[in-house]
Amino acid sequence: MMKKTVFALSSALLSVAAAPLASAHCQIPCGIYADDNVFVTMHKDQETIEKAMNQINELSKDAGKNANQLTRWVNNKEQHAQNIQDTVAKYFLAQRVKLDEAEKDAATYTKKLTLLHKITVLAMKCKQTTDLENAKKLHAALDEFQAVYAGKASAKAEVKPHTHADGTTHSH
Repeated sequence: MMKKTVFALSSALLSVAAAPLASAHCQIPCGIYADDNVFVTMHKDQETIEKAMNQINELSKDAGKNANQLTRWVNNKEQHAQNIQDTVAKYFLAQRVKLDEAEKDAATYTKKLTLLHKITVLAMKCKQTTDLENAKKLHAALDEFQAVYAGKASAKAEVKPHTHADGTTHSH
């Protein structure tokens, strides 16, 4: 009897531990996720990618001594780039950019899709390299998509001031 109880408890714990984590962006109309919060999170992910690239480049000067920290920064960079890609796919493409927009305003719909594809590719390039130019292009693409998504007439629409990993603050 005791063995069965222990086995049942172990099985229950393993099934809970092995259960997939809930996605941050459910695909039901819950109304919990506000677009502004999603954009803030995506910008934080981009800033983290940029900071990770800087750290990786610096730590690589003595890779043997810094192997553990290098690994941690690479993993961190990868995860934040993946977060952006997941948000594009699971939040914007699956839920927020609506199919009927193509009929109402094909040019804006196409611009949104093009920018979301650009963001996805740039996030991938951030995974592949530590080239800060990719992080900067990702930042610009996020800003541009945010402006188009918000319905601003220009891709250079006002964006709130924000601070980069290197401490510089500006708006576009």
